[in-house]
Amino acid sequence: MGESSRGAQARHDNQHAMRLSLAVGVLMLVGKVSAYLLTGSAAILSDALESVIHVLAVAFAAFSLYMAAKPADRRFPYGYERIAFFSAGFEGGLIVLAAASIAWTAIPRLLHPRPIENLGVGLVISAAASLVNLAVARVLLAAGRQHCSITLEADGRHLMTDVWTTAGVLVGVALVKVTGWLPLDPLLALGVAANIIASGYTLMRRSALGLLDTAIAPEKRAALAEVLAAHRPRGVEFHAVLTRQAGRRSFVALHVLVPDGWTVRQGHEYLEEIEREIRTRIGGATAVFTHLEPLGDPSAMDDRAIGDSALAERRPET
Repeated sequence: MGESSRGAQARHDNQHAMRLSLAVGVLMLVGKVSAYLLTGSAAILSDALESVIHVLAVAFAAFSLYMAAKPADRRFPYGYERIAFFSAGFEGGLIVLAAASIAWTAIPRLLHPRPIENLGVGLVISAAASLVNLAVARVLLAAGRQHCSITLEADGRHLMTDVWTTAGVLVGVALVKVTGWLPLDPLLALGVAANIIASGYTLMRRSALGLLDTAIAPEKRAALAEVLAAHRPRGVEFHAVLTRQAGRRSFVALHVLVPDGWTVRQGHEYLEEIEREIRTRIGGATAVFTHLEPLGDPSAMDDRAIGDSALAERRPET
């Protein structure tokens, strides 16, 4: 399957997974709000508030996937893939907002505890919602890893956080019923808020790193190093090796220093060979940019300090 076909399949899979997440998110929101209305539990309300945030985040993520699928144009010659990092940051910010909303609701309940009603029905609804979320989270995380999509991975991690949150809520609310200690309900809600803040922070951090031109993954850098090392016995050198990741696309730029006696055609054919090998080894719709330089020209060494020194082999000073 060609790169364009794989890209089209990846976009189709990503959009399908996001539509599934959005549909399930709306269903879970209805179920959790119903459980709260039946029980009046602050902990279950915290779970429902997180679902509100999740639906909003998924809607934005679906839009970001649509934008990321657009081809590069004159205004955005590198494509739209980076919108995925905005999506992950947006979702992380909404998660933190949900935590603040949960705390705002729980603190008055802690000061003035209220009894929980219709506990059995509410727990059954929340438990069913958690099981559905677990199944969808696994689908999203698998699709995110397969297609290198931070958008799907962020949504999957958010759902997995929701699963653990609901599990904690179910146990805590059951303990409230057993012990009769009403302050445990809002305390549990505050615990939920603290837990999802950590998840939101992680997503926002990854988003920021992506927008700061994070290098390609370590395993991809190792593959690139192997390609370059295999060519050095041919009397060539490399420096100014730069890499970055934008969504599922990887970008690699490097200077290739060849013997002075090579013709332009020899150099061009050699660069084409290296670019093909790098794209094959790294994958992920890799874009490779090479610059040809003669080994004997001292000015070719002026920019040898640019880039990843672990990948480049520096020429000794003479």
